[in-house]
Amino acid sequence: MTDPIPDFYAVIPAGGIGSRLWPLSRADAPKFLHDLTGSGRSLLRATWDRLEPLAGADRIAVVTGRAHRAAVEGELPGIPDKNVFLESEPRDSTAAIGLAAAILARRNPEVIIGSFAADHVIRVPHLFEWAVRQAVATAREGYITTIGIQPSEPSVGFGYIKKGDELIVEGAPEAALVESFVEKPDLETAKTYFAERSYLWNAGMFITRADVLLSEIAANRPELHAGLLELAEAWDDREARGPVVDRVWPGLEKIAIDYSVAEPAAAKGRLAVIPGHFDWDDVGDFASLSKLNSGGRSENLAILGENARILADAATGIVVSNTPRVISVIGVKDIVVVDTADALLVTTTEHAQRVKGVVDALKLTGRGDVL
Repeated sequence: MTDPIPDFYAVIPAGGIGSRLWPLSRADAPKFLHDLTGSGRSLLRATWDRLEPLAGADRIAVVTGRAHRAAVEGELPGIPDKNVFLESEPRDSTAAIGLAAAILARRNPEVIIGSFAADHVIRVPHLFEWAVRQAVATAREGYITTIGIQPSEPSVGFGYIKKGDELIVEGAPEAALVESFVEKPDLETAKTYFAERSYLWNAGMFITRADVLLSEIAANRPELHAGLLELAEAWDDREARGPVVDRVWPGLEKIAIDYSVAEPAAAKGRLAVIPGHFDWDDVGDFASLSKLNSGGRSENLAILGENARILADAATGIVVSNTPRVISVIGVKDIVVVDTADALLVTTTEHAQRVKGVVDALKLTGRGDVL
């Protein structure tokens, strides 16, 4: 499994600010540009590194905002200019992935694309590669294919995919139809899902022939589809691109690909799933980040920051420091401390999901200077 997959193009949507990781993640320095694992690489760079063996460096595209172009190209110096697709403003995942599909389909009508978020953490790369290769084999048969993560615990933080009947696909022994998508459950329901083993975490990875994806968007969101085709037609003409993007992009419908494509395709029996047996985390909040950096041991205190100066005694949780300040945490459990030059966050892992509310409040009160 060392050679790139023929006709396979990896697409990395790199958008969003990761508001539940404020004040570490900001509009001008979103989550995907940070090293959140102590590896010495940003999440975006780590995503590129695990996709390069599957697609090759010249067949990885990034969809990102205009404001992040320089930072993205700094993280990925080998990316061809033609493979950086810039959004004038966020329009959610259908527009981002659909734009990439439309552009790449014009360049190669037979292309198979795989969409992989820029800000997820994946370990055990050979198992990830095996899942992607199965997904590509399944996509060649005309299915829109997702990779669902085999749960390691009864989590309430993720949506779920329910596996249906098995498929017979050469090169994809674990392929199955998707019976349904399930929103984030309560704890008792999550425990039931975990025990059943037919439910997988929805990691938002989609692998499909570009023409199949576009036909599904056309069937469910025809106006959005028409806009994407108009953008793609002008994209590789530098003079024509700018005016078309400025005119068309702001009017595209904002909708997640789960709703515009995945759920309708599942209802038609056109959505398949491959179970992923690798370690995966979407690093959705500081509780997740704490667990990720403490080896899963709740009695540990995770510390992030290149020059963090932390004194701890009988403390658990996570401290993130981007300042030279000495921070002492004594006798506190599940603490979250995030210290930056202009903002300080103190909460607990139990309330980590509520950080987004702080961001919303700052927007309402006009404190955009710290966002």
